[in-house]
Amino acid sequence: MKPTEFLIGLMTGTSCDGIDVAIVDAKSHALRGFQSHPLSANLQESLLRLAEPSMDDIDHLGHLDQALGDALAKAVEATLCHYGLANSAILLIGSHGQTIRHRPQRMDGGLPFTLQIGCPARIAEYTGITVVSDFRRRDMAAGGQGAPLTPWLHRQLFASPDAHIAVLNIGGIANITWLGKDGGISGFDTGPGNMLMDGLMLHLSDGRYAYDQGGELAAIGQPCHALLAHCLEHPYFAAYPPKSTGREDFGASMLESLLRWPDLDDGSRMMTAAMLTVRSVVDSIRFLPASPEQWLVCGGGVHNHTLMRMLQQQLSPATVSPTDQHGYPADAIEAISFALLADQTVRGQVNTHPAVTGARHATCAGQITPGKNWLQLMQNLDK
Repeated sequence: MKPTEFLIGLMTGTSCDGIDVAIVDAKSHALRGFQSHPLSANLQESLLRLAEPSMDDIDHLGHLDQALGDALAKAVEATLCHYGLANSAILLIGSHGQTIRHRPQRMDGGLPFTLQIGCPARIAEYTGITVVSDFRRRDMAAGGQGAPLTPWLHRQLFASPDAHIAVLNIGGIANITWLGKDGGISGFDTGPGNMLMDGLMLHLSDGRYAYDQGGELAAIGQPCHALLAHCLEHPYFAAYPPKSTGREDFGASMLESLLRWPDLDDGSRMMTAAMLTVRSVVDSIRFLPASPEQWLVCGGGVHNHTLMRMLQQQLSPATVSPTDQHGYPADAIEAISFALLADQTVRGQVNTHPAVTGARHATCAGQITPGKNWLQLMQNLDK
């Protein structure tokens, strides 16, 4: 292997259940390695608590920014060690960080903002590798939502002249990318993905389980249609794109609604949360330029067999399949995205779609923290 021929993408999702590390070939953009590293229970709990809108402890935020930066750097080192790669083989790291607040629209008249933590300076210091981070704010400065960002990669990987394709990412929040066979693109967050189901499982199991493995609990329940209708009254679902969301809309408050609804067994609460995710996806079709003929699913939701079965039923006659069947592991798509978005950043090229985010124009998003390899990186880009 020649030196400096790889990119790394880092992703911690809304559920904050771990750090995904993707190693991507800088020239072919092929995935060369992937690992997911769990966060410590203490760090995960602290990050989730800080992400709730009522939490405003700046000292705590500052500490967690540094602690997550260290965890991200150690995840990079562990993955490189696993694949027998030296740090010098890596051109750059694209790190999304952990979203603590996402306020693309302010009802109080304040300026929109977004905040991700996971100190890039600590990653660069620990690894010696140049880091690109903070991808959302540049688009937001241009009047966009700052999200979703993954449609840029979805278009590179999955667009086809033969069919309208939807790429559905089911992380903590679910988002959709519509890829028209004429080259058109659209996309937005549909609403909760795994977030509410994960929150329910943590509560119902007294913290023993972080998610409904395989959708087994949901599978033994029945959806409560009255509760489902109550949840679907949230104004986000009726809002027209561009739109993006997070824990501010679908965090503790909606979880409380699911937990407090009377006369429901645990399986039925979980099934109702799963059906909310499915309904929000199905209902989103009305906002697309045309109905998709194929749905390619990525993110942790692909492992929930109950959720996938319901999607197949509700989206028929369109086909529904994980991105693994199309050449890219479902768990790795987001981490791959930030590796390649970072590559665009250091080249000074646009990496956002205003048709998705609602910005006035496409932007070159991301902020660069030079590592020890900065001059070598610049020389490599000149070749």
